[in-house]
Amino acid sequence: MALPFLNSVSRKKRAQIMAVDLGDRTTKAILLERRGELLALTRFALLDTPISEKKLSIELLADHLRSVAQALGSETKLLTLAVGLDDAVVRQVELPQIPMDEMRMVLKNNTKGYLQQDMPNHVFDCHIYPPKMQGKSGEAAKTVTIPKLKVLVAGMKQQVINDFQTAIKNAGLIPDRILPGIVGPVNAFELALPQIFTEESVALVDIGFKHSSVCVVDRGELVLSRVVNIGGDKLTAGLAEAMNISYAEAEGIKVGMAPEVQATLESQVQPLGHELRASLDFFEHQQDRPVSHIYVNGGTAQSEMIMQLLHAELIVECKAWNPTTSLQLTLPGQQAVEIEHVGPQLTVAIGAALAAL
Repeated sequence: MALPFLNSVSRKKRAQIMAVDLGDRTTKAILLERRGELLALTRFALLDTPISEKKLSIELLADHLRSVAQALGSETKLLTLAVGLDDAVVRQVELPQIPMDEMRMVLKNNTKGYLQQDMPNHVFDCHIYPPKMQGKSGEAAKTVTIPKLKVLVAGMKQQVINDFQTAIKNAGLIPDRILPGIVGPVNAFELALPQIFTEESVALVDIGFKHSSVCVVDRGELVLSRVVNIGGDKLTAGLAEAMNISYAEAEGIKVGMAPEVQATLESQVQPLGHELRASLDFFEHQQDRPVSHIYVNGGTAQSEMIMQLLHAELIVECKAWNPTTSLQLTLPGQQAVEIEHVGPQLTVAIGAALAAL
């Protein structure tokens, strides 16, 4: 699913795309190429995101994107940008069978009715799920009508889109797509584990620096997405305070698996587990279907102990996954060695690139 707020270049398939996941602390970027039937990851970069008390200025963001492109050594100027969890709203709604342009207009004129909040001066885009026919045959099947379509909707302020577009152009790049980062893990998971994606109900958890997101995918449809204000930073800071150690030491312990800190770490993970459990309960109550597995990405997913603690809290198997396993890896030198460790952090960027390719 693409949900691009911006697609100013032609809609033909790209041979190569640069995708940037603008994180709160670390910007993750990749170069992805189409090579026949294969998709090749040719380069990645992780850079510190500029620190700003408010939103990044256009000038600061342009300088940062220029540095990202240089770090990638990119030949293409086409850039797809995955925006943060605070910048876009994503919902599943039901809409009449009308053209896409009319869908956008209906949403714009009635955000309160469809999205349960007023959203003036926003731009909307849609991804229509193919209708699922019920098990009818013969004459009965001919009379089946589908009055409404299930549609995944994303909304974002027009001014924010304009600012991102200006920053990309000022960096000497071409803005190809701007899309909500929350759909990145969904796209990447569909490519990596297609059978599970289409046949099961799973939760995809992205543990970021300040926030975490949970997306419940039910047999190929993103039916629930939610942002939780608990991320890796809060877990590390809480661990540092509880153990009276430095932030850097706590980060090493969190990812490292020191058994003597399990009880302390458990008290930090529990609030995140409670929030995730609430999302799973909501889905399971609405759909009367259990979530079979939870797949976790992000730097924190490297901690086996955290995976075990979340499993105990959620009573559902939690496992880290690496989105690069479905890609051809043609990385230079040291990056070929680092990718196994870094891969889970590139999930959003990979998913954004897939939307463009």
